[in-house]
This record gives sequence, structure tokens and C-alpha cells, in this order.
Amino acid sequence: MIGKVSAMLRRPQAASIDPSVVLGALASSILVIDTANKIQYANASAEQLFQSGASYLLGKPITDLLPPDSPILSLIDQARNDAQVVSEHGISLDTPRTGHRTVTVQAAPVNECPGLVALSLHEQSIALKIGGSLSSRNAARSVSAMAAMLAHEVKNPLSGIRGAAQLLESAASEDDRVLTRLIIDEADRIVALVDRMEVFSDKPMVERGAVNIHQVLEHVRRIAENGFARTVRIVENYDPSLPPVAGDRDQLIQLFLNLVKNAAEAVPSEGGEIIISTAYQHGVRLAVPGSEVRRHLPLLVSIQDNGIGIPDDLRPHLFDAFVTTKPSGTGLGLALVAKIVGDLGGIVEFDSTPRRTVFKVMLPMVQEGDEG
Repeated sequence: MIGKVSAMLRRPQAASIDPSVVLGALASSILVIDTANKIQYANASAEQLFQSGASYLLGKPITDLLPPDSPILSLIDQARNDAQVVSEHGISLDTPRTGHRTVTVQAAPVNECPGLVALSLHEQSIALKIGGSLSSRNAARSVSAMAAMLAHEVKNPLSGIRGAAQLLESAASEDDRVLTRLIIDEADRIVALVDRMEVFSDKPMVERGAVNIHQVLEHVRRIAENGFARTVRIVENYDPSLPPVAGDRDQLIQLFLNLVKNAAEAVPSEGGEIIISTAYQHGVRLAVPGSEVRRHLPLLVSIQDNGIGIPDDLRPHLFDAFVTTKPSGTGLGLALVAKIVGDLGGIVEFDSTPRRTVFKVMLPMVQEGDEG
């Protein structure tokens, strides 16, 4: 044992690692901005993003690289003035050096050096690899279009096919009735599938009101514990001070019931655990496409399970319809989650490793003027 300790003491300590080497290895672009809004540090990804070497970037005002109305500048000011981490999804970065890109930006004060702000820019394509919201919204839109097409183009001819099979059945022999019954049963099965798809159609928006998210989650937990999650341990970790969600109660129940059901099916048969958490997070905003509106999403609901994790090949398409690892699954659950979250104006993301998969849903809170 003494020999092992001695060997450990002879190893290089963590303090000897050059932080710039670590930051240089990151795929995200990292800038450190001083009180005069000048760049004091830029990692290799930032050099690549702005098509400039560190010698050019260091000491240059960040305002020389960004448009004067860029929301990134206000994020820097907010992080510095409020001394808290702030982030915003879906910011458009369009400059001669960067070209047109969509990025997620996080600004964090460097507490050890008052006035310094660490700026992190994640290109949207990178964020999507870990379950960003834009892919889920696009998936939801494609499913909506598919639902409308199926309802119109499939159900009507199926009705005719079923009726014709019923007429043939009345005059068919016993052997032929097996075939006509097969036609009728298959037609009914396809109609049932189309009916399930119709929940994705672009129906009029439901009225949003003030919803107590903990009452919703408690309802979902009771359903789970008395049904599909009887053998699973469900742990609640709630922030009791959370304000109401701006949404529809039935939609929220459907949303979290799908996520909890997926979690229950992913956990091991023995020792399965689901953790349902709520929290209030400051500074998370979503840029609304086609406008200058920034939607605040402070309410965070997390559904965590200790299953085997999500296969790498499924992650980019997880919110697409008909994507599933279950032998009897339809692959519509997460597509429906994506649509509901999009309708509510929120974001759904996931992070998955073996024994720990977390789905995070960020939602807007009730604003003045919302109906109760």
C-alpha cells in the first residue's frame, strides 16, 4: 500500500496541467472578455470561428467582431452586472468572418477576477448532437405534416377496402373468410395507427394558463406507480418555490407521462430508479425565429433513469417518428414529446451515459396577463 501511495505522489498533479491546453481541446469557442469588453483569451475553436489567430484577437474589442445589436453583447453585460451565468439558445451569428451560423451562447462571470466574463459559443450543430431542441422541433413539424397526409390519403381508401372485404365475407367460403377477416383486421390496425398519428396534426393552439407543475408530476407519478412502474423506485426532488408553468394541464400530463414511461421501460428489472426533479434556472432564453423576441425558460423539469443509456446511432434521430429500440414500440412517444414542448414554447434536451440518462424540459413561466 505504501508503494502505491508513493507512486501516486510521484505522478504529475492536476495543478500542473496547463488550463489553456484543456480549453484548446474543446470544440466550443471560448473567449474571456475584460471590463473594457476586450478579448483577453481565445481558444483554438474561437480562432477557427472568427477566422483569426490569437495574436489578432487578443486585445481587440468584442464589438469589432459582432454587430452592435448582437444579443451576445447584452449577455456579457448581464453576466457581469448580475454576477450569474446566463445563456441563450438559437442566436444568429452572421458576420463576414463567421458566416451565417446559429449558436447557443453562455456567459459566465469569472468570480476570481471581478469584471471578467467567460464566453462560450456552441455551434447549433454541436448542440444537436447532445439532443438540442431544434432537431426535436423539426421532427415534430415533419410528423405533423405526415399526420395530416395520412389522415386524408389513407383513412378514406381504407374504409372502402374494409367495406368491400365485409361484402365478400358474407358470400365467401370458410377458407376464404380467413383471408377477408385478415383484410378487415389489417385495415383496422392501420386506421388505429393513423388515429394515433392524428395527435400530431396542427390543430388550433390550446389556451395556456397557470399550471402547478408539481400537481402534474404528482398525477403522473401516481399513474406510473399503479401501472407500468410498479417495480421501479421513483424519487422526487422538487423545488417547492417554483412558480406556475404557462401551459395546458392535459398536455403537460401527456408530455411527462411519456418521458416517465420511457424511463420505466429503460431501467433494469432489479434496482430500477427514476428521479423526477424540478428547479428554477436563471438566464436561459430562447430566440424566437423570425423576430427579436427572447423567450425566458426558467422552469426546468428533469426525468433521470439508471438504464443502459441511448445507443449512439439513435441519438441524432431520437425525436423522429418511428424511431424506437422496443420490439413492440411504435416510436411515437418522443416525437409527441417534441411536439408538445414546441407547442408550449419550450426546449427538450437529453444527455445519456450508461446508468444515467436525463431528459431536461425547459418551460416558460406564467407572465402578467396569462389566464389563470
